[in-house]
Amino acid sequence: MALRLAIAQANLLVGDVPGNVERVLRMTGDARRMGANAVVFPELTLTGYPPEDLLLRDALYNQIRTGLDRLCREARGIDLIVGYPRRLDGRVFNAVSVVRDGVLAATYHKHLLPNYGVFDEKRYFEAGTAPCVVEIAGVPVGLTICEDVWQPQPVRLTAQAGARLMVTINASPYHMEKGREREQIMAIRARENRLPSVYVNLVGGQDELVFDGDSFVVDAAGEVVQRFPAFEQGLYAVDFSVHGDTVVPAAAELPTPGPLEEEVYRALVLGVRDYVEKNRFPGVAIGLSGGIDSALTLCIAVDALGAERVETLMMPSRFTASMSLEDARAMARTLGVRYSVIPIEPMVEAFNAALRKEFQGRKPDVTEENIQARIRGSLLMAVSNKTGRLVLTTGNKSEMAVGYATLYGDMAGGYAAVKDVFKTLVYRLAAYRNRISAAIPLRVIDRPPSAELADGQLDSDSLPPYDVLDPILGLYIEHDRSPQEITAAGFDAATVARVVAMVDRNEYKRRQAAPGVRITRRAFGRDRRYPITSGYREL
Repeated sequence: MALRLAIAQANLLVGDVPGNVERVLRMTGDARRMGANAVVFPELTLTGYPPEDLLLRDALYNQIRTGLDRLCREARGIDLIVGYPRRLDGRVFNAVSVVRDGVLAATYHKHLLPNYGVFDEKRYFEAGTAPCVVEIAGVPVGLTICEDVWQPQPVRLTAQAGARLMVTINASPYHMEKGREREQIMAIRARENRLPSVYVNLVGGQDELVFDGDSFVVDAAGEVVQRFPAFEQGLYAVDFSVHGDTVVPAAAELPTPGPLEEEVYRALVLGVRDYVEKNRFPGVAIGLSGGIDSALTLCIAVDALGAERVETLMMPSRFTASMSLEDARAMARTLGVRYSVIPIEPMVEAFNAALRKEFQGRKPDVTEENIQARIRGSLLMAVSNKTGRLVLTTGNKSEMAVGYATLYGDMAGGYAAVKDVFKTLVYRLAAYRNRISAAIPLRVIDRPPSAELADGQLDSDSLPPYDVLDPILGLYIEHDRSPQEITAAGFDAATVARVVAMVDRNEYKRRQAAPGVRITRRAFGRDRRYPITSGYREL
């Protein structure tokens, strides 16, 4: 006996129930033509993930009911395994159902509701308690949803209910090394229960989150026998041979994992592409400075959208080095994007003249530097208003952490491509992108970083070296280490205290920053929620 499942790694749009149903039906038709007995879609297929407070709208459930009715009418000749929010007797469950020949043949309610990091499922859902096993082509298939496999009990209950194959539908967002963690936990569950398992994950960008797909199959011994492409929508066949109670997945050659930089870069590209596409922007505008952050952002934008949808502005002041102008122009020419130069010195002089009386008796300081950044932000937003293009900000995680950014200046914009990328990783990503094609001039990578808002200014005038700063930030922000613990790890106590103080006092800036692609396990925004007004200090 044999069983064929089709794995639907679908890219869905949150809230677009009719559009998601249409995509499900198209992929289901393709799966039927592949000869599949069933097609498996990700968690909350009909609404997309995460639907957040859309789940509080009555009208959403009317659309879900209409969508399910359509699937029951049209998805014939193949079993359809699909996730959706199910409202039942005034309660809402994160559910998965098997649609078979016009009816819901089986339904499972998610047992474990994550309420940490980026997840808020206890705000919306109630937990299920019963296992669900349904026969597909004569094979008893157990159904679980995402978080259920991270603890032993739900899978154990499913195995005890008679499952011989486990199918888990997921909306598991990407962060670095997440794929390895998923495979490890699925291997443990498979070995504990002697159950081969299929892990089907969502793909696509949703605001700050990126879902990487990266679906896979493990055998009863916990060995990965098939792995499907990351960061790509697709439909993939998985064959199983059945010998009594033993179900054996066919093995396939596993793709060789690429370097970490490739994984992160693809996540950034997908996040930018889907944010622009799903929000229907015609393109993007970027302030190109001649520095590495804007250079990497430009590469990401071009790879995500195509050169014809990317516009760049160079806005030099008297502090802008000639090499910055030369490198920005060269990079724009190499990538084939529109490139404009708008000198800001006349505007800076006009601002300073207008403020002369207000500033009388006060020495020049960072205020005059910030005026330059805010003029540039205003020019970019004017282009955005006129053309409809989304402004991509170019600040990195190191800068956002310590407040080395100007509100309403270089922070002005609609989306932040490298917001969750530490500066040291920015350099690695730039080098990786240049291995694909030489897009970034080498001296952009080699020169010391500078905001170029004052004579001879370098980032190192205001910040510790990035190879010192970034590890401290990683320990404090992503691992919640105390200053004492960070110092004990080998860092200078005074430097640690200075960095921690900068992070703490700049929460107000981060709260006003544009959303951006999440690539770490603890990004600013959904993951890390600290009060702006607080008397707490690390002692």
